[in-house]
Amino acid sequence: MYAVIQTGGKQYKVAENSRLRVEKLDLPVGERVELDSVRLVITDDADVVSDASALQSARVVAEIEGHGKSKKVMVYKKKRRKGYERTRGHRQAYTLIRIHEIKA
Repeated sequence: MYAVIQTGGKQYKVAENSRLRVEKLDLPVGERVELDSVRLVITDDADVVSDASALQSARVVAEIEGHGKSKKVMVYKKKRRKGYERTRGHRQAYTLIRIHEIKA
C-alpha cells in the first residue's frame, strides 16, 4: 500500500516504513504527526482511491526522526563590463520523517 501526500507545497509518494525528507516542520524529534492532505491511495490489492470524499478521512501517520540542512547552493550574479558581482549561499532546512501507517 502506498499513498501520495502533499506537504510543504510538494507531493511525495510514500509507503509504510519509508523515510522521507520534507520541508522543515516545527515539531520536536520523536513526535508523531498525522499528515492529512492525502491526494491518492493505492491499496495492496491495486485498488486506486482518488475520490475526494473518500480521501477526506485518509491519514498518514509519521514520526519525526531529525532535522537538518541540505547541501549548500551557491548563487552567483554578474553583469559584464559593470563591475557587478554577487555571491550568495543558501542551505534549505529539512525534516526527516519515517512513515508508520497509512490509514485509508
